[in-house]
Amino acid sequence: MHNLVLILVAAFSHPDTLITVATFGRHQPVGLAVSRENRIFVTFPAQSGGSIHDLSLAEIKNGQRIPYPDKVWNDDKTTDPDHHFKNLQALWTTGKTLWALDAGHPMKLVKINLTNAHVERIYRFADLDKIGSSLNDVRIDEFRQLAYFSDPGQAALVILDLKTGKSRSLLKKTKFTLVAPGYVLHLDGQDVINTSGVPISSNVNGIALTSDYRFFYFRAINQEHVYRIGTQYLADASLTDAELETHVEDMERVGVSHGMISDQHGNVYFTDSPDYAITYLTPGGEVKTLVKDKRLSWPDSFGIGTDGYLYVTAAQLNRTTRYNMADRTIYPYGLYKVKLP
Repeated sequence: MHNLVLILVAAFSHPDTLITVATFGRHQPVGLAVSRENRIFVTFPAQSGGSIHDLSLAEIKNGQRIPYPDKVWNDDKTTDPDHHFKNLQALWTTGKTLWALDAGHPMKLVKINLTNAHVERIYRFADLDKIGSSLNDVRIDEFRQLAYFSDPGQAALVILDLKTGKSRSLLKKTKFTLVAPGYVLHLDGQDVINTSGVPISSNVNGIALTSDYRFFYFRAINQEHVYRIGTQYLADASLTDAELETHVEDMERVGVSHGMISDQHGNVYFTDSPDYAITYLTPGGEVKTLVKDKRLSWPDSFGIGTDGYLYVTAAQLNRTTRYNMADRTIYPYGLYKVKLP
């Protein structure tokens, strides 16, 4: 009978079940990265509202937040912002390296050795417009030694040469990088509008790079299409924006999405806030739903482990006091995972 029970449980278990990895109380998780050793890193940007901010970057061990790379880098009261996190947003891992994108002032990309937690290099973006730029997400092209960023502030893509440290902006204020005019997000049964009456809006935001480094996917939040371009064109500094536009492909209407990531099979995953879901676009062009769960409120960032799971943070951004007269966040904040298809 005991064996029969085990068989029945296995038969009726669902691989698309959302599993809680860790909870964070009132600490709002946003950026996420999972290393090849399945080490988990999460960012906790300083936000207004009911969330508490006490550190910017943590490694999650046994459900606990451990300051990373150390407490000094997480001291946001420092008078030396060049060597401390100010507004840490996105993360990415390559091999033994963690890349941390700080959108604060000054903006910087911090390269951290995962073996010894040593900061190996800091990229400063001297070529970017410091007033207009607002870098949001990052992907690393190990083959070309380039970093790709979304810059919703300039409505542009940004390419950083990891060898020289020089950067350049591409596809600035094109139909591919701008929001759809008048598009207002509608979540939890209401329009997402701040207390000043301004709808939440973000130009090019979510990005994804295929595992073979061939294609780069990108999109704004306030529209429903996802675009892609061959990385060979992004790497070619001789091409004008007009020439680059001819190589951009409209891949599919996938709905509202913030975070994106691609797996080793070419599937591209999307956070789907309106439906509390995670969807994905197959290499064959089909849009599928991986999981639906009410806990996926403003699912923000993804990470893929070698354990066969897709990890995701739920930031509940639209429930904060910035967009409501009162805090509507359902605590605790959470980090979740779901089995890959």
